[in-house]
Amino acid sequence: MTVWTADEKQLAMFQAIADAYVADNPDLVSSVSFETIPFEDYTTALTTQLAGGNAPDLAWVFESNAPEFVSSGALVDLAPVLQGTEGYQYDDLTPSALELWSEGDGLYAYPFSNSPFAMFVNTDQLEAAGQPNPADLVADGTWTFDEARDIAAKTAADSGKQGLVVRDFDFQFWENLATVWSGWSAAPWSADGTQCTFTDPAMVDAMTWIHDAIFDDDAMPGPGTTADFFAGDAAMTITQISRASSLDGSFDWDVVPLPAGPTGKQNVIGQAGIGVFAAGKHPDVAADFLAYFTNPDNAKELAAYFPPPRESLLNSETLAAANPQLSEDQLQAVVVEGIQDAVTKPAHQNFAKLQETVRSELDAMWTADADVEAVLGDTCAAITPLLED
Repeated sequence: MTVWTADEKQLAMFQAIADAYVADNPDLVSSVSFETIPFEDYTTALTTQLAGGNAPDLAWVFESNAPEFVSSGALVDLAPVLQGTEGYQYDDLTPSALELWSEGDGLYAYPFSNSPFAMFVNTDQLEAAGQPNPADLVADGTWTFDEARDIAAKTAADSGKQGLVVRDFDFQFWENLATVWSGWSAAPWSADGTQCTFTDPAMVDAMTWIHDAIFDDDAMPGPGTTADFFAGDAAMTITQISRASSLDGSFDWDVVPLPAGPTGKQNVIGQAGIGVFAAGKHPDVAADFLAYFTNPDNAKELAAYFPPPRESLLNSETLAAANPQLSEDQLQAVVVEGIQDAVTKPAHQNFAKLQETVRSELDAMWTADADVEAVLGDTCAAITPLLED
């Protein structure tokens, strides 16, 4: 099974579940191993394995690539196995969580992680700069992206560090900016994936806000600047709740929902699926293992890092038992409520080509004097043939 995590605690948990499966099924399988492929190389490496006839039995799949993998015929339909496994409780799976991974009545990957994006804040830095605590702004209904920008800029000026970091964006993974532009109800393409919407007024306004926050307000780090919130290098970061495991107690912190944009607050989640490859050497056993790996008991264990798609487990009490660093109130606000009515990051059947083309076109935006609207127009011109492909 290929994964992109290198976290030793997560891998140890996976291996413990796998070893228990092997112990229960010695006639089916002698061992289960987990191969870590770096996040930034993951999809390229996985597709190379598939093309070379060296498919893994199981693999994690990014939500952005879900339409491509689901429609390709490369993945095994898991619905019959999961529905037929005693005690699996297939009806407990949240229908909305399955949509991206389904085609007809088939389910081609299990969405093991449904992790909301939230805002982590270094309350030590904010307090030192005399800035309000975002939790208070959430309470009185004034937690907005404009407020976050202003707090970030003032805190960065005081600390000499950075303000607001959209983690993993790094001027490469532009799709992570969905955590911001969703507050403007913007999207890169239409819901059916056929029309470019980078030039829609909502997206122009959102990308202008991001550009100005970087180059005019000094609220966000510019190109070439690396700042790790979890090492104390920034006042705030937008990232998934699973990153709480990186906090080491070296500073006081809080976590709050994403701010509201001009069209209100929009929850955003990142999903990851586990699929079984038809071209793998052991698809039947792999599907059986997946049913075991994600059964109710193991899903509860995995919830320590990966919010499950099971309705019975999506409550603050269960999640608090698996996430001791977070309070029940924090988990209720940013996980339980953060999954409700959420949108996922951009996904498309042709995402691999779109991702690189958009990244290349947006390079022109990351200068102080960029014409944001013109850059977005060029982006649409470049990706329209790929959307129509």
